[in-house]
Amino acid sequence: MAGSPDLWSRWGEWQKSNARGMKGGEALILEMNRIVYTSGIASPITSKRGLTARLRYLDSKAGREELKAQGVSPRTIRTWMKSKGKVTPTPASQEKIDAAYWHRRRENLTKSGWLTRHLDNQGRGRRMEIYPVDQSHVEAQYQRPNISQRTITVRYIWADLVTAWATRNQNLVDEIWDDVISDLDSDYAAYAYVSAVGIGA
Repeated sequence: MAGSPDLWSRWGEWQKSNARGMKGGEALILEMNRIVYTSGIASPITSKRGLTARLRYLDSKAGREELKAQGVSPRTIRTWMKSKGKVTPTPASQEKIDAAYWHRRRENLTKSGWLTRHLDNQGRGRRMEIYPVDQSHVEAQYQRPNISQRTITVRYIWADLVTAWATRNQNLVDEIWDDVISDLDSDYAAYAYVSAVGIGA
């Protein structure tokens, strides 16, 4: 496991006391997903507007290739594109269209550099809120004292984080999380595991 040599092992023992949470790197991935998903098409795939917008987004060579990768035949793709939203695909096909859309969007936001620039915020970075693990199920004698929600401004990690997120490199995300919390006080190891992470973006 990447990160400080004993950071994860010390928390692994403490977690046996029934703390509720996840590795900070996992929470970071979930928050990156939220940022991408909330920046996309808001209308659901089940609406005419949502379906039409997704098909329009996928109306390119790369988009059609992604639909094929989702198991859609070239003939069906041609029918959908020509229909301009007048043909309603089955629920199973709608799921394939939605999956193709989000896959292409993730790639486009990454390759264009938009996601990195958005998070870097012209070098100013982004505010990050760190929510500690839930200790409500931990017996009092085993609880870690004085673990509170923390807010910090994070800079310089964003290009590496976007790369790690896009390539699904969990080890690198863990290393980046270790860098983030090392900027906290001496009790930074208390934030190896968290309930959630929020990024002001």
